[in-house]
Amino acid sequence: MVHVLSSRILLRPADPERSRIFYGQSLGLPVYREFGTGPERGTVYFLGGGFLEVSGRATAPPVPSLELWLQVADVRAAHEELSAGGVEVLRPPVREPWGLVEMWIRDPDGHRIVVVEVPEDHPLRYRP
Repeated sequence: MVHVLSSRILLRPADPERSRIFYGQSLGLPVYREFGTGPERGTVYFLGGGFLEVSGRATAPPVPSLELWLQVADVRAAHEELSAGGVEVLRPPVREPWGLVEMWIRDPDGHRIVVVEVPEDHPLRYRP
């Protein structure tokens, strides 16, 4: 059995500085740590229970299957804030048939990000 102590998503953007602006300023993710120097230096952001590392530079187009799932307390407030900040909203908040309220945005490299609110009456809020 693998005993995982920590985890992070590794993201290699086409334009590292543009991605640091997006994740650090537009989304407002707090910085966990930074390392290295120069344009390809690394920045690791807190993602709730995990981390997102933006470092290096992509040598190939982004993988279309990579999507991020970010849970927030109030997706409608996030929608207003992100829209006002110029973030590309692919779809505004909608309550899905499975009960979650989801909004879709896109990062500068085209990676889709679902911003999710778990309503108080949703089963994810309860343990059997």
